[in-house]
Amino acid sequence: MNKQEPAVRRRLAWGAIAFAMVLFSAVSISVPGAFAQGQDPKVQELRRYFQTIESAYQFIIQNYVDEVDAKKLYEGAMKGMLDALGDPYSLFLDEKTWNYLNDTTIVGQFGGIGISIAKQAIPASAPADTPSYVEVFSVFDGTPGYKAGFMPGDLITKIAGETTAPLLIDEVMKKIRGEPGTKVTLSIRRGISNFDITVTRAIIEIPTVKSGLIPTGPGNVAYLRIMEFSPQTYGRVKDALKTFDQAGYRAMILDLRSNPGGLLNSAVQIADLFLDSGVIVSTKGRSSYENVVSSARADLSVGKDKTIVILINKGSASAAEILAGALKDNKRAYLVGENSYGKGSVQQIIPVDDTGFKLTMARYYTPSDENIDKTGIPADLESKDLSLNEAETLDLQKLANAASIEVWVKDHASATVAERNGFAASLMPTYPALKESLLRRLVRDELTRKNPSQPAFDLEFDTMLADALKAIDFPDYTARLQAAKTVKELVSAKRAAAALASPGSAASPGAAASPGSTSSTTPKN
Repeated sequence: MNKQEPAVRRRLAWGAIAFAMVLFSAVSISVPGAFAQGQDPKVQELRRYFQTIESAYQFIIQNYVDEVDAKKLYEGAMKGMLDALGDPYSLFLDEKTWNYLNDTTIVGQFGGIGISIAKQAIPASAPADTPSYVEVFSVFDGTPGYKAGFMPGDLITKIAGETTAPLLIDEVMKKIRGEPGTKVTLSIRRGISNFDITVTRAIIEIPTVKSGLIPTGPGNVAYLRIMEFSPQTYGRVKDALKTFDQAGYRAMILDLRSNPGGLLNSAVQIADLFLDSGVIVSTKGRSSYENVVSSARADLSVGKDKTIVILINKGSASAAEILAGALKDNKRAYLVGENSYGKGSVQQIIPVDDTGFKLTMARYYTPSDENIDKTGIPADLESKDLSLNEAETLDLQKLANAASIEVWVKDHASATVAERNGFAASLMPTYPALKESLLRRLVRDELTRKNPSQPAFDLEFDTMLADALKAIDFPDYTARLQAAKTVKELVSAKRAAAALASPGSAASPGAAASPGSTSSTTPKN
C-alpha cells in the first residue's frame, strides 16, 4: 500500500537523493552533523559503515581491472541495502522498472496474466536458508490467470524453469509480464502439490469499481465492488453512491474480494463515507510524521439505516483490510467470507533520479489497535470461496490452452441457458476433474465477457454473494453486528489458539479453532 502525502513524499525524495549523492560521491565528503557527534555507540557505528561504503566505492572505481559503470555499482548497492532489510515489500526500482511502473499507472493496462503477487514472508523462526518464493494474493476475474486456475496463496517457485527464491519482486514482475499473446510457464506449489501452469499473456486492464442494484422482495440491495484503491477509486465510489441514492436501496454489499489494496488515502476517504465518527486507521512508524490517526468526519454519505455486509476472501489485502477493519471495529458492517490476506504495512515510493525504491515506513492498526500483518481479518460469518485442487487446476489449464469455450462462443453468441449448459456437459468427459457447475460458469462468463450490459454481480454461481444476501436479512442482524468481536479480539483469540495447538502443547486437536470466531481459515504467512 502506498501512502501518498505530497509534502512528505517530496521531503523523503530529496532526502533520498541527497543521501545517494553523498554516499556515492567520488570526492571527499563531510560527514553529516548527526554522525560527527560520535558519542553514541550506535551513531559511531553508523558513521563507520557510512564511511566504509564510500571508501569501498572509491576504491572499486579507481582500481577494478576494467572500467566500471558507476550506475551499476549504485544500483547494486541500492538492491543490496533494501534486500538486507528482509522485508518483501521494500525493494529497489531500477530505471526500466520505474518507467514501466509509471507507464502502467498512466495507461492503466499492461501485458500480463492478471494476478497480484508479493514476495513470500518467511517466519523469523524458520532456518536461515529457507527460500522465499513469490506468493499469489489476488487473481482478477476474467483474466488469463483466472481462467488458468491460479488461486490466492499459491507459491510461484519457478518462472520458465528459473527459481524465484533469489529474485526481487520487480524482477519477477518483469518476467511474468510481456507481450500479449506470448506464453509463460510458472511452477506452482499449492499445499503439498507441485505442478506447472502455462498461461498466455493478454492485455490486463487495471480494474477499480463495479456497481449495480440487486432487486429483492423487500427492496433494492446496492452492490459495490472495489477491486483496487487507486487515485480514481474514491470518485467512482461517490458516483456509484449517487446512482444508488437516486434509485433507492435498503442495504449494501461491499465486495472487497481479491482486492490487493493500493493507496492508503483512498481507503480512508472511502471509509469516511460510511462513518460519521471514530478512528478509521492509525499508522505507527519510527518517524514522527508516520504516526498518524485518521478519524471520520461528521458528515455521512451512507445512512446508518442501511444494512452493510462486506465480502472478503484470502485475496483481500492491505487497503482492502483497512476498509474492512474500520467498518467492522466501528460496528458499521458485518463481514462474510474468508480470513483476509494479512498485509499490515505501509510503503512509500521514493523517486531517486531516474530510479526509485519502495520502503516500508509504518505499520497500520485497525480502530481496535490491532496490526493484522501475517494474520489477516477473520470473517464474522465464514463462506468458502472457489477452491481448486491440483487435478482441477491442471484440467482447467488444459481447457484454457485449448480455447474450446472461446471457439464455441464465437459460433454461439446468442446461446440460450439450455444450450450453454449442454455444451458445458459435453466438456466433462475431456476434463473429468472439473465440476459441471464450474464449466457452466466458465461458458456463461465467456458469453457475457464483452457484453456491456453484463451485471456487476453474479446471482447464478456466486455462493459467497448468496450468503451475503442471506446475512442482510438475518432477523437478528443488528444483534449479530453488535455482538461481533473486534479485529483485536479475533486476532488475539487466533494467536492464543495457535499457541495452544503448537507442538508440545497440551491442547486438543480441535483447539486450533478461534474461540467465538466463525472463521477457521488459516492466516497466510
